[in-house]
Amino acid sequence: MTDRPPAPERLPHPVVDNHCHLDIAREGEPFGVEDALREAAAVNVTRIVQIGCDLPGARWAARLAGEQDAIVAGVALHPNEAPRLAAQGLLDEALAEIEQLATGNDRVRAIGETGLDHYRTGEDGREAQEESFRRHIDLAKRLDKTLVIHDRDAHDDVLRVVDAEGAPDRWVMHCFSGDAGFARACLDRGAHLSFAGTVTFKTAEPLREALRIAPQDRILVETDAPYLTPMPHRGRPNASYLIPLTMRFMAEVRGEDLGALCQAVDANTSAAFGTW
Repeated sequence: MTDRPPAPERLPHPVVDNHCHLDIAREGEPFGVEDALREAAAVNVTRIVQIGCDLPGARWAARLAGEQDAIVAGVALHPNEAPRLAAQGLLDEALAEIEQLATGNDRVRAIGETGLDHYRTGEDGREAQEESFRRHIDLAKRLDKTLVIHDRDAHDDVLRVVDAEGAPDRWVMHCFSGDAGFARACLDRGAHLSFAGTVTFKTAEPLREALRIAPQDRILVETDAPYLTPMPHRGRPNASYLIPLTMRFMAEVRGEDLGALCQAVDANTSAAFGTW
C-alpha cells in the first residue's frame, strides 16, 4: 500500500486483531491476504477477526474464514448501510442473508459490526438504523454469536437499545470511544471493550481514562484497518502488523507489563470469540 509504515518490534506474546477489514483497500491499492497474515504473524499478531459490513463484505468474510485457519468472521449490515437498504425496500432481504451466512457456520463467530451511528446518519435514517440494530441483537442471541457494536456519537442510545433488547452472553464495544463513565456502564452490562489506534491520539485522554479503569480481563485490541492508524503513523494506512504500537501504548498507560497484558488480551479474545 502507499506509504505503509515500517513494522514495529515483535510482541512478547501472541495477540489477536479482533476487528479488521481486509477487503477494504486504502487509497485504491489492494493488499493480499497472505501478505497481511504473514506480516502480522511476524510481529506476533497471529489471528484476525475479519468483519464484513455489507452483503458483499459479509459474503467475502465468511468465505475467507473458511479458507484461512488464522481468520474467523463477523457478518452484519453496518449502521450506515441499514437506512440505505431500508429506503430501497431491501432491509429484510439483506438481514435474511446475514442470518443465512451465520447459521450453522462455526467460522462466523460474530454478528457485527452493527449498532448506531449518529455522525453519518441523520434523523431521517435513524429509525431504520435502530430497527436493524435490534434485529442484529436478536440474531446474535438466537445463533449464540458474539455481538460487535459500532457506536459513533450514540452512547446513550446504544445502551438504551441494549437494555431494551437484552445483551447476548458475549458482546464487544468495537473501537471503544467513550470516557470512564461510559466504560463503567458498558462493563456493568457485561461488555468487552476493544481499543484501537485512537487511544494513542493526543486528544484522546478521556479514552485513556476508560482504558485505565477497565479490568484487565475485559480488554481487547484491534486495528479497524485500514483506518485509525496508531501514532506515530496517524494518517497512513493501517494493518494488523501495527497492533504492537497500540499494545505497547496500552501497557504504558495502564502501568502494566507488556507480556502480561498481551497474554490477558489473547485470553480475552478467546473468551469473547471462542478459540480457533
